[in-house]
Amino acid sequence: MTATEPLVILLDVDDTLLDNDRFAADLSDELERRFGAAERERYWAIYNELRQELGYADYLASLQRFRVGLENHPALLEMSAFVLDYPFEQRLFPGVMETLAHLRTLGRPVILSDGDVVFQPRKVHRAGLWDALHGDVLIYLHKQQMLDGMQQRYPAAHYVMVDDKPQILADMKRLMGARLTTAWVKQGHYAAAAAGLSIDPAPDLEIACIAELRGRKLGDFLQA
Repeated sequence: MTATEPLVILLDVDDTLLDNDRFAADLSDELERRFGAAERERYWAIYNELRQELGYADYLASLQRFRVGLENHPALLEMSAFVLDYPFEQRLFPGVMETLAHLRTLGRPVILSDGDVVFQPRKVHRAGLWDALHGDVLIYLHKQQMLDGMQQRYPAAHYVMVDDKPQILADMKRLMGARLTTAWVKQGHYAAAAAGLSIDPAPDLEIACIAELRGRKLGDFLQA
């Protein structure tokens, strides 16, 4: 039986621990370089359509649909290497590894991310996060709908959720109540889009970047 932890600190990945906006910009540049601006825009139209359909980002499934009409293009197959071998270790935000080490002194840090079952784990591995957290990684289609499963895997007296999307934090807070402290990292395009919006319930904590958590003590999370 899994022992109950005093504190489990749940961490989103994209635009929380690493700069996924930069990856998307680099992917966009690569698509335009290899296929032209019109095909680049077609890829992102497919991506957005799939995101609405699936509820999460799927870059590989978007490439699968993007191939239609480009089957004989010499650059098509090279795009898989660009995506799967992208140097995500170079896109970690400053201070991430030091922050994870600090959080380990307070509780058990665990990645809790949305995503597909191939590319998102690959990203976590490539960034060095999988090894840094000793495999404490959960990736669901919709993490706020899997809180029971999360708690079964990682039972704890109290939880913290660190994310750049305040609406997901609010959804989780409504479900878990006082057992969850929510921390909004105000970086990335999702956080920028949410600026000025009324979020109910509001995040318990707001930080400008993940490295700010190095200055937090256990009481900061429990009091919030």
